[in-house]
Amino acid sequence: MKQITLIKGDGIGPEISDAVVRIIDASGLKIDWDIQAAGTDVIEAEGTPLPDRVLESIKRNKIALKAPVTTPVGKGFRSVNVQIRKNLDLYANLRPCRNLPNVKTKFNNVDIIVVRENTEDLYAGIERMINSDTAESIKIITRNASERICKFAFDYALKNNRKEVCVVTKANIMKLSDGLFLDCYRNIAQDYPQINKREILVDNLCMQLVQNPSQFDVLVLPNLYGDIVSDLCAGLIGGLGVAQGANIGTDYAVFEPVHGSAPDIKDQNKANPTALLLSSIEMLRYTGENFFAEKIETALFKTLSEGKFTTDLGGLLSTTEFTDAVIQNLIK
Repeated sequence: MKQITLIKGDGIGPEISDAVVRIIDASGLKIDWDIQAAGTDVIEAEGTPLPDRVLESIKRNKIALKAPVTTPVGKGFRSVNVQIRKNLDLYANLRPCRNLPNVKTKFNNVDIIVVRENTEDLYAGIERMINSDTAESIKIITRNASERICKFAFDYALKNNRKEVCVVTKANIMKLSDGLFLDCYRNIAQDYPQINKREILVDNLCMQLVQNPSQFDVLVLPNLYGDIVSDLCAGLIGGLGVAQGANIGTDYAVFEPVHGSAPDIKDQNKANPTALLLSSIEMLRYTGENFFAEKIETALFKTLSEGKFTTDLGGLLSTTEFTDAVIQNLIK
């Protein structure tokens, strides 16, 4: 039996985690869940939102499914998500964005893979106050990190029969930092003659994404641009409630939804578990459980095709009712 770390998070995290575990159990796949608490709910007892035992569990099991954890804005502890990525060197943030059945959006032909470098850039968090009126943040771009994320993007494209990898920078202005990222892309691209190459500036990309997103296939970006563009792409397919994600390194991988912990609807049975469920499907494929991944995805898509939605997508179903509907389609 496969052992996988399950981080239930806080806010709506425990509710959607329970929903996804119910669905996976109903599929017939047996998983030994190593359940770990993290986030605001453990600070009082353990003095930190990310106890060492959580990281030790992921290192032990190699794979984790993680529900959202609250990140305070402007104060409080640093992001748990960022700490996990740094501690485990989860250098690749993978964000598949494609239309889902019956989820109404502006465009019906979106199928974009966003590959975001996950460890450096402005998100390295190197900041200081120069004086009381001036703050400085340092943007770090290295050859090693840039080359490995570009290689990840091309390898993913090759494995998944994608046709193009497009690099996104602002190298016309930041000629050294973004220039280095672009140079690394060009070097790596030479090893993949069968994949089309494309270069675009991030501002132009954003404009074209909201005009004609179907022209894009795989995007590879530095950390900050990747964070912003991946949320833009989520908006193209129905919002963060249906946006899946994964953070992948050489030794470990953590699969999680993109959306936040939504503490305002905690314990109200309103949360949409779709994004976490899609993340778990990606996790199953990553671990070689393709049969169960396809089985669960088919049941989810059938449920959505039937117009069965939670309230965030304009439906009437509670978290529990939506979960029941997916399970009914799973066992038919």
